[in-house]
Amino acid sequence: MELKYTRTGDYELPNLILNDNKKGTINKYGMLRLNYLKHHKKSHYTTLLMKDELTNHLVSVSKDAETLLNNLIESYKKRDKKLSEKNKEINQLEWVKLMNNYKKTAEEIILKELIYIENV
Repeated sequence: MELKYTRTGDYELPNLILNDNKKGTINKYGMLRLNYLKHHKKSHYTTLLMKDELTNHLVSVSKDAETLLNNLIESYKKRDKKLSEKNKEINQLEWVKLMNNYKKTAEEIILKELIYIENV
């Protein structure tokens, strides 16, 4: 990778151009990962940015997080009899309360495992 520089005053700044190689969408988890990298892992963020791999990394985290969320929710549904379709029709408020609780639990797991991972 060859970098070209532009002189600005006494400094030479690199001309960084990102290629549009996005292979998916960046969801909430990808944005959380981006924010974490910017504020807590600046060297890793800069490395990904300079190698033009930041977008791919964020898309990958987004896909992994979404897959993990769906798998966790499905496993919770299978284990808890109160989350059956029959119970959904009978007692909607309890069903929604349980689903929200399980979704928050799954999101906490995702944040700890995928977003704020220390060993990057």
